[in-house]
Amino acid sequence: MNLKTISTSILVIAAVTLLVVLALRVRVGATADSVAVLRTAGMTCGSCSDRIAKALEREQGVAVTKVDITGGWVIIGFDSKRVAPETLAAKVTATGFASNLDSVLSPEEFKKTTGMEIGNCAAKATSCCAGNGRGCNMNGENQAKGE
Repeated sequence: MNLKTISTSILVIAAVTLLVVLALRVRVGATADSVAVLRTAGMTCGSCSDRIAKALEREQGVAVTKVDITGGWVIIGFDSKRVAPETLAAKVTATGFASNLDSVLSPEEFKKTTGMEIGNCAAKATSCCAGNGRGCNMNGENQAKGE
């Protein structure tokens, strides 16, 4: 074999090895086939919301979270084959906020009840639940006075 063929073969093997290593490190996101609604006490600020969201994001099977500080709700879209809703409530409680499972709904039931899709719900967490006397009720409506 000549030097050019050997160096090409080494480059191809290195590239394939790199792709395999990167493929193994990719974490496939969970798909929400259920929505857990938790009644949670003790949340007072955005930092509380961040702590809860970060704790839940580390849990296998959690697809999306929404924390409503004012209303005292934590809404979690999760894969019911990978995590139980009681585990999610226990995770929030272990973070320092007393939490009880209020209900478990399908994404369709959640949309019918609240008018929101679980994917859209997470986006609202930073805008409507960010403090300043604002908060979302279970219908996703802004509760700020005069709005």
